[in-house]
Amino acid sequence: MLELDIGGKKVQVEIPKIKARFVWAGIAIVFLAVGALTSFYTVQADEEGIVLRFGKYIKTEAPGLHFKLPFLIERVEKVEVRRQMKQEFGFSTEGNTNRNQYAIPREQEQEKQMVTGDLNAARVEWVVQYRIDKPKEYLFNVRNADETLRDASESVMREVVGDRTVDEVITVGRQEIEAESLLKLQKLVNKYEMGISIDQVQLKNVKPPQPVELSFNEVNRAEQERATAINVALGEKNKKIPKAKGEAIQVISQANGYAAKRVNEAEGDAARFEALFTVYQKAPEVTRRRIYLETMQKVMPLLERKIIIDEDTKQILPLLQLNQGGIQR
Repeated sequence: MLELDIGGKKVQVEIPKIKARFVWAGIAIVFLAVGALTSFYTVQADEEGIVLRFGKYIKTEAPGLHFKLPFLIERVEKVEVRRQMKQEFGFSTEGNTNRNQYAIPREQEQEKQMVTGDLNAARVEWVVQYRIDKPKEYLFNVRNADETLRDASESVMREVVGDRTVDEVITVGRQEIEAESLLKLQKLVNKYEMGISIDQVQLKNVKPPQPVELSFNEVNRAEQERATAINVALGEKNKKIPKAKGEAIQVISQANGYAAKRVNEAEGDAARFEALFTVYQKAPEVTRRRIYLETMQKVMPLLERKIIIDEDTKQILPLLQLNQGGIQR
């Protein structure tokens, strides 16, 4: 019986007695359910599972369904080892979900302010792309490996930029800076045993300080126009010189061909004359008549109108038909 005080009146309420075995059965059911729910876990295709027993590393599990000891005796840290991640310095991309991908706006401005080797200032924005290749080292060797990577990346970039002039940083030295930063950052990560593989270091916007940015852009534009003019002039030079050389070679070849032709013709005429002279010496009359006939054979086709008469004819007028436009032979 349970006695309650309601509005100054005491009321006795009878509570049914519950058997102890039902209570223990319910507790057992809840215990088993919780144990079952905390005994199985799934590792996704792009992950690896790090199994910890009371906080101590036990093993690494591949993707799939696995069993572990229940009731938080063992817990699993899932690490995305097949996903490429990135960190941005000096700026941030909208819509990102990784907190370690960017810094707060105030720190972003501090990150990109750098001093070059010739004591000039520059604003450098860059991106580091990386993967987690050793999950155990990533979780346990360094406290907050992603934040440590940000600090290491900024340190390496300041070192590399500090070894070069402002012109190299802004214009021609970008690829060298990226390559050297990648090597130094990977070496530093390996030294700390962070379990991270650096895929790429890429410079984004590299600008001079804002007060001199317009002047620097004008100088840079003038340099580009100068380089363009030089390239155009060199292109015209490379175009004209080969063309002139080709024309010269063509003229020389034509002259040599004409000279060879004239020499060959002269030598042929001389050889033919000598042969004809030899024949003439043997039979002068026959040779003279043959030369006459060959000459007439060449000349006659060139005449438009031809009148052939006997040498004994006294006059040719009766033979001509003057009322016709043509003359018959």
